[in-house]
Amino acid sequence: MASRKLADKNVRKLSRMRGKSLGLTLPIELVNGMGWKEKQKVVVKKQGRHLIIKDWKA
Repeated sequence: MASRKLADKNVRKLSRMRGKSLGLTLPIELVNGMGWKEKQKVVVKKQGRHLIIKDWKA
């Protein structure tokens, strides 16, 4: 992957998945900073015009 300008580092595109879903990649530095792992469950909530992503607690 080509290196990005620092200002554009966290700008991401939505990608069509299967069916009616869209996918979004997250910067690995942010994910690692949260202590999250691959295939970990998270909760996505809408708050106004923002999306909040939180760790899923069983």
